[in-house]
Amino acid sequence: MSVTITRRTLERCDGNITSLSGELERIKESDSGRLEEEYRELVEGLREAAEGRDNEATLANPALPQAVLDEAVPGNIRNATHFISFVKRFLEYMKSRLKARHVVSESPPAFLADTLSRVCIERKPLRFCAERLHRMVRTLQLTDIDNFYPVALLCNFATLVSTYSKGFTVIIEPWEPHAPTVSNPTLRLACADASIAIKPVFRQFQSVVITSGTLSPLDMYPKILDFRPVLMTSLTMSLARNCLCPIIVAKGNDQVAMTSKFEAREDPSVTRNYGNLLLELARTVPDGVVCFFVSYIYMETVMATWYEQGIIDQLLKYKLLFIETQDAVETSIALLNYHRACDTGRGAIFLSVARGKVSEGIDFAHHLGRAVVMFGIPYVYTQSRILKARLEYLREQYNIKENDFLTFDAMRHAAQCVGRALRNKTDYGIMVFADQRFSRADKRGRLPRWIQEHIEESNSSLSTDEAVSVCKRFLKLMAQPLSREDQLGVSLLTYNELRRGDTQKRLKQVVYTR
Repeated sequence: MSVTITRRTLERCDGNITSLSGELERIKESDSGRLEEEYRELVEGLREAAEGRDNEATLANPALPQAVLDEAVPGNIRNATHFISFVKRFLEYMKSRLKARHVVSESPPAFLADTLSRVCIERKPLRFCAERLHRMVRTLQLTDIDNFYPVALLCNFATLVSTYSKGFTVIIEPWEPHAPTVSNPTLRLACADASIAIKPVFRQFQSVVITSGTLSPLDMYPKILDFRPVLMTSLTMSLARNCLCPIIVAKGNDQVAMTSKFEAREDPSVTRNYGNLLLELARTVPDGVVCFFVSYIYMETVMATWYEQGIIDQLLKYKLLFIETQDAVETSIALLNYHRACDTGRGAIFLSVARGKVSEGIDFAHHLGRAVVMFGIPYVYTQSRILKARLEYLREQYNIKENDFLTFDAMRHAAQCVGRALRNKTDYGIMVFADQRFSRADKRGRLPRWIQEHIEESNSSLSTDEAVSVCKRFLKLMAQPLSREDQLGVSLLTYNELRRGDTQKRLKQVVYTR
């Protein structure tokens, strides 16, 4: 539910408003009855919108409280022409706010107070901007809705900032966060309370099941989503063979610790050890190997060092190399060619970033991901003002410590990354956690249960050579044939087996409830 508005967004809003004004004049001349009908409906309030929110589409942003839906649209924005003038005035105010020369962080009430004092715009009409624009687009029967995304974003911002006094923070930054000398004015409405987005789901449905392979630890989610669960259950995996091999590589062969800590990122020995680990895996693991770094900047730095050390040239002797970039088209092409290299038996390595495009929903099933390497712990950028605002809110409202949330978030993303390797019961893969901090109890304990139970104590603090030996043994075991009959009664159950009493008892035993 967060909203980001840049100078470019506001410039495109000008064009949207001009287009809406032109369409409005055309309708006035050809079919003024439509506008009169719209005005009559607005006088009756938003009850029709409230009824429409009973279906799935109503769960989209922004989520309006019932009290707002029961009100009538304010008189100063009922008329379509008046509403366009209102949006234009608010747009000029937003442009003036982006001229700030220093960072501004304020609450929604403070933002609204400034809006009222400078341009005399009250809170109530702002709350109805998103719904009013939606009705106007429907009345004008516009087909190219995507072209009006900037003005829709502006109206969503107006509705959210005027509806919620808590759980949001308005942040205005005149410069790029990572480049303080580059001008890029940005206004962000940062949502610090995740429960706001899921409340409509809880309100609409009597029973809600939240399930995922990375919901760990379970007790964190009721806190940040603000609900009381009836049942919390962690399920293990029913496998006919141990088809996943999670290992923690804590040091290189030179005994230098592997870590992505900020103070160690410039250490050439750490970078070299990461490169040697990947080189050994490229020699040992067939088909595809997927690697995740903690950030784009760190990945570029490591690759530059690998190039100077000659590691890139050695990697290319065994597998092709593909890289995720911040450009979606380039990444799609790289993924396509990566698939081709794996399909032809050439083998490939895909270098990507945690929290990037590849880590969110891209599957590397079977030969596309025989090994996944997590280089470091993917902590979020801690100097982000949005993150600071959220951490402060969680501490004040839910008594969640900053370090607890940061570790929870990092381990969730790490599990999501390595989980790309195992997509079904017949698949198998190696999960490499390349950072000594993964061996600590506070980090390992936050991984999902289905990963934790496969991490043997002897594999929790390995060197590069030891890790390669474990991988070779695992791959030899996985090379043995596996038939459907081997899975029956373990990972596959027939209807008759499901009805047997001993099967029911065994199924209950693999469920861990707390």
